[in-house]
Amino acid sequence: MSRTALRICPLCEATCGLTLTVEGTRVTGARGDREDVFSKGFICPKGASFAAVDADPDRLRTPLVRRDGALREATWEEAFDAVAAGLRPVLEAHGPNAVGVVLGNPNVHTVAGALYPPVLLAGLRTRSLFTASTVDQMPKHVSSGLLFGDANAIPVPDLDHTDHLLLIGANPLESNGSLCTAPDFPGKLKALRARGGHLTVVDPRRTRTARLADRHLAIRPGTDALLLAAMAHTLFAEDLADLAHLAPHVQGLDELRAALGDFTPEAVSGACDIDADLIRLLARELAAAPTAAVYARIGSCTVPHGTLASWLVDVLNILTGNLDRTGGALFPQAATDKTPRPAGPGRGFALGRWHSRVRQLPEAKGELPLSALAEEIDTATEEGEPVRALIAVAANPVLSAPDGDRLDKALDSLDFMVSVDPYLNETSRHAHVVLPPPPPSQSPHHDFAFNTLAVRNQVRYTRPAVPLEPGRMAESEILARLVLAATGMHGADPAAVDAMVIDQTLGKAVQEKHSPVYGRDPRELAAQLTGETGPERRLDMMLRLGPYGDGFGARPDGLTLARLLAHPHGIDLGPLRPRLPQPLKTASGKAELLPGPIAADLPRLRQALHERPAGLVLVGRRHLRSNNSWMHNVPALTGGSNRCTLHIHPEDAARLGVLDGADVRVKGAGGEVVAPAEVTDAVRPGVVSLPHGWGHDRPGTRLGHAATAPGVNVNQLLDGSLLDPLSGNAVLNGIPVQLAASRPQGPERS
Repeated sequence: MSRTALRICPLCEATCGLTLTVEGTRVTGARGDREDVFSKGFICPKGASFAAVDADPDRLRTPLVRRDGALREATWEEAFDAVAAGLRPVLEAHGPNAVGVVLGNPNVHTVAGALYPPVLLAGLRTRSLFTASTVDQMPKHVSSGLLFGDANAIPVPDLDHTDHLLLIGANPLESNGSLCTAPDFPGKLKALRARGGHLTVVDPRRTRTARLADRHLAIRPGTDALLLAAMAHTLFAEDLADLAHLAPHVQGLDELRAALGDFTPEAVSGACDIDADLIRLLARELAAAPTAAVYARIGSCTVPHGTLASWLVDVLNILTGNLDRTGGALFPQAATDKTPRPAGPGRGFALGRWHSRVRQLPEAKGELPLSALAEEIDTATEEGEPVRALIAVAANPVLSAPDGDRLDKALDSLDFMVSVDPYLNETSRHAHVVLPPPPPSQSPHHDFAFNTLAVRNQVRYTRPAVPLEPGRMAESEILARLVLAATGMHGADPAAVDAMVIDQTLGKAVQEKHSPVYGRDPRELAAQLTGETGPERRLDMMLRLGPYGDGFGARPDGLTLARLLAHPHGIDLGPLRPRLPQPLKTASGKAELLPGPIAADLPRLRQALHERPAGLVLVGRRHLRSNNSWMHNVPALTGGSNRCTLHIHPEDAARLGVLDGADVRVKGAGGEVVAPAEVTDAVRPGVVSLPHGWGHDRPGTRLGHAATAPGVNVNQLLDGSLLDPLSGNAVLNGIPVQLAASRPQGPERS
């Protein structure tokens, strides 16, 4: 007999509500939850394929432990014994930095992935942290940290109310949005057009989003910061800058005007390949719109000037008075945010508090660049111990980081590696222990990270749709036991980890004068917490202490876990509202328009005014049915247009003798790959495109369907040397490549 169960989709950043069909203990279907307070029934192909993702036969069901050189099935006890035996000797002999931690993108899509890695890192005290953020979004964190004093204070466009939207390097019709959590992003863009608003898309590809726009500008890849700087210059030059309500909360306006003096539309036009008059028109339209927002994503982050581009996005929102304004770009307020502190100066944001050993790359937000992971393992220096052991949680850097071949070899040289992953993939195949979490239907869900980026304030929580299968272990228990094994407490009750966090959090809260529980007994507060599990008790605590919480009885109508459970489709907390100056945590207590590190990097941007690519450059692309390397093992999400092909413009194909469908050799600084050509005018001349996340052809994996059409790893074209210096983010777009048709044979041309 079938039943239905609610579940928040964990497969992309849109966080749509699903209604699952369950037969016994098996999910057999998924549709959009029309009563969900946020997504209101919207669903994309990934969500519709939830049952297939959940039931993938290649998902690991039991732990694997390496014995006699081969990974073999083991009990959970044997697996954690092996973890403790492998990690502790490295820590004791070589210190905490000899143990690296790699966190992948899926961590932010699970309850456990949000709650336990911070505890693991605090217990290890390692500075060798690498995450997917430095191949994706770190420039935005760094620019927000420098501007606003908080690396997580990221404004999002008020999609439901804006009159004018400028999208830079973003393709939300394919990605469903990123650093902007918005179910039915396509519908919101169509609604913008329907109410008379204006949509401009800047992208070297004519994406599905670009085809929807009023205007599409096919910019030269990697020059977004130059375009945005020229727009800001125009606002100053034509006296269009109007900070309005922001003026009391901003400093550095005159210094910013002077710093941008060289970036006239004429000066940047040749580098961007956009007419100077059109650049002025973009700035004038932005200033004249009743409300407007500038939003940029991965195409503008994964370039040499990613942090400067991210900074200039918010500079434009500030100069036009659209930051912290309905219809502009606003700071969300998640239900599990910390208790809001009173407005006032904060500690600010610092870069480069420590550096990597080999290239002395500065940390950003506590992380080292993922591009440096291989060298931190395989290169000896006098600057401390190399990484000798690795903990990888939901991470596949062999595909997601530059030069996977080098990293592949480096992982094989480790003394010990443990991977928390449901698959034996290109990275986890190197592990000495693999700890597989259960499928998503058997896990709870709350979006800790994505609600801080949501276009409407709301809160939702879903318990597991089906019980844990016999022999499975909850992801929260896996990660709690990993914390214990890594920190010398192997064998202790995993519930002790949650109890420790609760004690520490409440102990700190009762000492903070702005807290609703100031002066109270933390033990009495802990006794009030509800929930069936440690993670639920922690969620209850965060809700009660948060901006909408009951303050442990101080606000009787406030949020608690019990109240949230009584609203299975979620609780709407209202539209985004202006919040300044509360989010500002700079030393001045104001938005600092020209922070020192930004000013110091502007000469490098001035040099780019005179740079032109000598040949072809490569950009990536996304597909609606993919999320990085996750989805290629699900038949329902592969095939059709979701293929690993090289997009090339007809003019370039004719010049190089490349035929549609024929194999083409693509060579970059890190290596070469061979992919079939797809001749299309969806890319501008001089640009070719390969999708990210493919390359499922390495031996020793268990990805049966993905291996039937493995594609190629675009990141193998990179050698890891190209980084945005402020954020350490890998440069993945606008990189020079050389192409040669496989037939007829001839000299390589570019």
